[in-house]
Amino acid sequence: MTAGTTGSGPERLPPYDHSTLKSLLGAWALAACSRDESLAVEVHLTDCAACADEALRLRDAVGLLHQEEPLDLDPLLRSRVLSGCLDRRPARIPVPEWAGPYDAESARLDALLRDLGDGYWDAPVELRWYEDKRVAREVSVAQVIGHLCAVDGLVASALGLPVDELPFDPAQRTESYWATARNVPGAPLRARWREQSQTLVRTVSFAGQGTAGLDVGYGGFSLPLRDAFLDRAFECWIHAWDIAEAVDYPYDPPAPRYLNRMIDLAARMLPTAIAGRRRAGLTASPARLTAAGSPGRSVHLEVEGRGGGNWYIALDSPGALATAEDAVAHVALDSVEFCQLAAGHLEPERIAVGQDGDRDVIRDVLFAAASLSRL
Repeated sequence: MTAGTTGSGPERLPPYDHSTLKSLLGAWALAACSRDESLAVEVHLTDCAACADEALRLRDAVGLLHQEEPLDLDPLLRSRVLSGCLDRRPARIPVPEWAGPYDAESARLDALLRDLGDGYWDAPVELRWYEDKRVAREVSVAQVIGHLCAVDGLVASALGLPVDELPFDPAQRTESYWATARNVPGAPLRARWREQSQTLVRTVSFAGQGTAGLDVGYGGFSLPLRDAFLDRAFECWIHAWDIAEAVDYPYDPPAPRYLNRMIDLAARMLPTAIAGRRRAGLTASPARLTAAGSPGRSVHLEVEGRGGGNWYIALDSPGALATAEDAVAHVALDSVEFCQLAAGHLEPERIAVGQDGDRDVIRDVLFAAASLSRL
């Protein structure tokens, strides 16, 4: 950063040593420094990673002093400070791009829990998913965090991290975790979940891109690690939303670029979900045999709003090519509503969609999207 100039020559900042600049960080975070002090601190933050981290923590702490304001007083503050520092000093161990959504959504959920405080751990929360009909179960905020901790453990296990010996099926694993953690207070449970989530991000950051294709088993199916991290980001957001809805607290959707990746994961999983429902006799449209790699019927899925886009969903085989030329139907819906459908929060027969073409095919796609949900 360069000081401005006047007619009398360039301004020069008074000399400050590291100890003095570090002692000024608190005043700088409160905007209580003089102009020269602020400039000196900001120049120092571009060269000292330790002070840059401390400055970020102090700015976040200042935000918490204003309890009358909603969570995320300035949602761009953290990214601006980090961006400014990283532009001058690149991260030595960067977080893989595919782990970014989970890193962001787990941090947002942790901030929500911090903002709510310890008085909400026993508050009732309704978990919802879809099993050929809408299923709901009332649990506590603490149990929601226990559920996330349990299923995140599947990712930890795939990375070779120490985890509890629990079933691999997410629902069974959750039930077992709830039983073993029944007497764990909410605050330690939150600390356990947050430490695990941060360990997952640190581990893949140090491991590099080579781990992206590592299989993560979910009992009846598996996902490559890069998709498992997206799945966990989606769950963090949906269950944070469940908690916020239960306590009447505002909670925004993810950033558009992250929301788009979550929608893309669901869209890529739809052909396999449709095929599974077809084998179980649950589809309405007739089956057609299509060899893997060959063109087959498709549905044009148009997701509108933030994070939206266009996808072509293969109907006849998970391995078939889905193209615009072979589309037999077009369905359009809002991005957040599509995610609610995939989370089992909206029933497929009641969701508001724009549709054109084969109605049976559209029904199969909507019901397959709802079937992606689980406890």
